[in-house]
Amino acid sequence: MDKPITTRLPEDFVLQLKEISEKEHLDMSAVIRRLLAKSIKEWKIKYALEKYKEGEFSFGEIAEFANVSVWDVPKLLKEHKIPLNYDIEEFHKDLEAIKKWK
Repeated sequence: MDKPITTRLPEDFVLQLKEISEKEHLDMSAVIRRLLAKSIKEWKIKYALEKYKEGEFSFGEIAEFANVSVWDVPKLLKEHKIPLNYDIEEFHKDLEAIKKWK
């Protein structure tokens, strides 16, 4: 269920949103929803990768938190130039995370 919220935006944000709205032939609400969805996804990926670098997340936990396929995780690590940090303990954590999905 959608829930309305109210927020104040700087004038330049409003002008840019109007520009996007016109170019995409969408209303302002749709533009804001799309941009928020994209930003939230990017933030979740960045956060999960940071937790992986700190040793707090496994492949499976990255996938679950960021809502991506476990098969996409190596590609994300490569794109963000994060070295692979995978051992037998990590493998077992991933197995447990995968079992939860079933």
